[in-house]
Amino acid sequence: MSAPSQLQELASAVFEGDRERARKAAEAAIASGLPPMSVLNDGLVVAMRTIGEKWKAQEIFLPEVLMAVEAWKASMAVIGPKLSAENRAEARRGVVVIGTVKGDIHEIGKNIVAALLSTAGFEVHDLGTDLPASVFVTEAERLGADIIASSALMTTTMPHQRDVVEYLETKGKRNDFYYLIGGAPVSPEWAQEIGADAYGKTAEDAVRVALDFAKTRRTTKP
Repeated sequence: MSAPSQLQELASAVFEGDRERARKAAEAAIASGLPPMSVLNDGLVVAMRTIGEKWKAQEIFLPEVLMAVEAWKASMAVIGPKLSAENRAEARRGVVVIGTVKGDIHEIGKNIVAALLSTAGFEVHDLGTDLPASVFVTEAERLGADIIASSALMTTTMPHQRDVVEYLETKGKRNDFYYLIGGAPVSPEWAQEIGADAYGKTAEDAVRVALDFAKTRRTTKP
């Protein structure tokens, strides 16, 4: 199989959410001598960009996005160890921890944001729901996160988004993480009031904000 065909097979397997096929396609591409960074950019990234575009156009739905993310992870388990340190730094968008705040068990919106962040190339750790501020911060530290993202779907749980800022300040860690918030009752004014770094009205907005942060961080990093 030619190099273009191998990369097309990988992209197709990821797009279709076929974990085993994606893993085998990644292994075959690497075994054939294709540079790992080429396999990543011309195979996986192409697939995930297509997923994001079709989601935005409402041509696919959440289950398909989640399956594609799992196939992408299976492929990256093969490709990742083959990347040089320089390649890994180039490929890395950033690490995100995401969850729903304490007292709130809603997760559909959070799941969509997590999935789309993954399609955009972020390493995403979904912490779940009903999370106290301490969990967001402790896990962000443990995982080396760049971004903490919290969701609140009820006005009664919104104050717990403020708790994350206050916990970070108490620990002297406020400047260590970019704090992104969202949820149906959340607004730009609320983000400004509590001292969050950014607000995403929709999942697509959240991804755009995260990408802007990643780009700024890369260009300003010494």
